Amino acid sequence: MIFPALMLILLLGTQAAMYYHARSVAIGAAADGARAQSLERAAGGDGASAAYSFITQAGGDDVLRGARVNASHSTTSATVTVSGTSMSLIPGWDPSVTQSATVPLERITQ
Repeated sequence: MIFPALMLILLLGTQAAMYYHARSVAIGAAADGARAQSLERAAGGDGASAAYSFITQAGGDDVLRGARVNASHSTTSATVTVSGTSMSLIPGWDPSVTQSATVPLERITQ
């Protein structure tokens, strides 16, 4: 009776760790992408490119499967949203992860 309970606790702890890691990678990628998108001379796709690069360096599909990046900016800020799914130990269940970062645009003032 105790052994199955311990195995369940171990499984749930491992699942929680994998979700937290995917979430951390997503917020790191969103922050990197937002910083790249907010630069004064940034091109339209710089934010998404930086976010994808971060995800690739962090482990790619082994960490955040099906990663999607949406980068946008307004007149005062740049926003990057990263979403995907975390790895799962439970067959058929893919926990979704979505994180976003917004930073002010870099601009020269006199």
